[in-house]
Amino acid sequence: MLDLQEHFEKMLGVALKKPELLKQVFVHRSYVNENKGKNISHNERLEFLGDAVLELIVTDYLYRNYNNTEGEMTNWRSALVRGEMLAKVAKKLKMGEFLYLSHGEEKGGGREKDYILANSVEAFIGYLYLTEGYIICQNFIQDFILCYLDEILEKKLYIDAKSHFQEQAQEKAGVTPEYKVLNEEGPDHDKIFTMGVYIKDELIGEGDGGSKQNAEQAAARAAIAKKGW
Repeated sequence: MLDLQEHFEKMLGVALKKPELLKQVFVHRSYVNENKGKNISHNERLEFLGDAVLELIVTDYLYRNYNNTEGEMTNWRSALVRGEMLAKVAKKLKMGEFLYLSHGEEKGGGREKDYILANSVEAFIGYLYLTEGYIICQNFIQDFILCYLDEILEKKLYIDAKSHFQEQAQEKAGVTPEYKVLNEEGPDHDKIFTMGVYIKDELIGEGDGGSKQNAEQAAARAAIAKKGW
């Protein structure tokens, strides 16, 4: 089994501080709820901070390296920081192996859920910012997230997925896709939706998100990949 601190120290090439805070990066709310009274904190505050730091560093990089319009760079940034991309980063870094989940979340495949993995990346960035500072955060984001920018631009992954899938479905299948809620979980202030996109009665793709709109976009991207459109 991988050692948490050793794994990330090797990855970053720095000696990490505050091991208890590093552990908190991987504590899901469900684990805290199942272990009440044990003085354990979940990762949502770190995630809140990391989300802001990530957006600032990506925005700064795009501003300094491209002369494109605000609208274009906003779309590029959205593609870089969305849940599926961060989950891809988390899987590459084996973050799922370190998660603390409730038994129910564990059985439900929580270690592979995109939104849980994405949240762990944001929490890790928040941790790095607090303990190592801006430059280490910047290096991490450039090495593991901004490295996907060329692929995003080449494959035009920043294009609105719902609009693109609808256009292709109407052209190739003669129908308008329909979106349905497949699942929703979590408290009202922090719900996660799973949406499915259908052509006629066939489920083509599904995706998760903190809103129905974001989950629909994720489902549309999954459907585009499945259809090769």
